[in-house]
Amino acid sequence: MEKEQNASFGFQPVRPAERQSLVNAVFSRVANRYDLMNDLMSGGMHRLWKASLINWLAPLRAGGQTLLDVAGGTGDIARRFLDAAGPRSAAVICDISAEMLEAGRAKLAGRYGGRLTFLQGNAEALPFPDRSFDAYTIAFGIRNVTDIEAALAEAHRVLKRGGRFLCLEFSDVQAPMLDRLYDAYSFQVIPRLGGWVAGDADAYRYLVESIRRFPDQERFAALLRNAGLERVQYRNLTGGIAAMHSGWRI
Repeated sequence: MEKEQNASFGFQPVRPAERQSLVNAVFSRVANRYDLMNDLMSGGMHRLWKASLINWLAPLRAGGQTLLDVAGGTGDIARRFLDAAGPRSAAVICDISAEMLEAGRAKLAGRYGGRLTFLQGNAEALPFPDRSFDAYTIAFGIRNVTDIEAALAEAHRVLKRGGRFLCLEFSDVQAPMLDRLYDAYSFQVIPRLGGWVAGDADAYRYLVESIRRFPDQERFAALLRNAGLERVQYRNLTGGIAAMHSGWRI
């Protein structure tokens, strides 16, 4: 019953059963402008952050690895992985939003052939057998999951022994003065930008609020350990505006 009382959609309290449909509606509305808005909102910084995630993952050029990229509908992480990995590597993009997956297919159609697969699925109940993947990534998606602990348990389940979990997410700003500037920009500029470019200020107001509701670096690292991941680490990016979290299934 406690989870029933604790679910939220941005700053708005909701029942867990309602939350996922509300989140799905947000991404169905913004899917076609999602990549453009990422560039505008971050001044292109999200590209550097995603490159840092792939650099930390360090895909193998020799041999083959299989990546599961969850909530990766438009394909930014998967394509970077496939570009960096050897030709025997493959990636599966799993996203609950059909609209985001369609945007990814349209962008990457035919580029990687059979090395890239798109599949609709829920991070809390992944449609894959145990120990299926060498790596699991999720970029700017975990905070949109209703039950984060269930999603992390699923990540642990589908990783092979020796498999790597990597998450890129907005986090707690830890640079003096930057936190105030970031708050002002987030609440005053981003929703207006969403209204002008994507025609949906409310969707981007939710995205800003969801960042503030997400656990900070230490609390999220603790959740990874509780899920059974080991050698847990995190690295702050741009003063903590974003952070990368790493863990291993040993």
